[in-house]
Amino acid sequence: MAILLPVSILAGRFLAYRQFRAKGVVEAIVMLPLVLPPTVFGFYMLVAFGRNSPVGAFWQATFGHQLVFTFEGLLLASVIFNLSFAIQPAQRGFEAVPVEVREAAACCGMSPWRSLWRVELPLAWPGVMTAMVLTFAHTLGEFGIILMMGGSIPGETKTIAIAIYDRVQGFDMAGAGIMSATLVAISLVTIAATYMLSARVGRRLS
Repeated sequence: MAILLPVSILAGRFLAYRQFRAKGVVEAIVMLPLVLPPTVFGFYMLVAFGRNSPVGAFWQATFGHQLVFTFEGLLLASVIFNLSFAIQPAQRGFEAVPVEVREAAACCGMSPWRSLWRVELPLAWPGVMTAMVLTFAHTLGEFGIILMMGGSIPGETKTIAIAIYDRVQGFDMAGAGIMSATLVAISLVTIAATYMLSARVGRRLS
């Protein structure tokens, strides 16, 4: 979520304001993870970042170990898989900012970065925070892409979603219930805290 926050702001703003010939293709690619099954996406991640791929070979030569079935590979796959959840709501937030407001900021001599921080971001903040909440919730509960790209290595790539699945497979329903309740509690607290922070930051930026 921390990695995708600046990505959502910059990419969402770019897609909201810029018109170019391949914009529809770019938006379709960004939205692709929403319609692809996680196992299909995970398969292509394995192909793209496996030991025989250029990226995988570079990683192996540089760091001495493969990228797949590691925390780094899992993080990379999660970032790519959640691009649509991060960018699309932020783009809609920036699209809701009136053109006249941005033009007025430019007429007042504001630089693009100052206009973004002082004018556009406070108005688009609900969309940005929606993107972050969706990213957090989706990443926390993601199962297919994690299992395909990271496996189930304790202490390395085994997430709570996979741990719950393993408990159910082992007929440990009590353990699965405790872990599921913990996951629900963490999600509720984090989402509530995010919305409260969003309200405070939005008032401060305004």
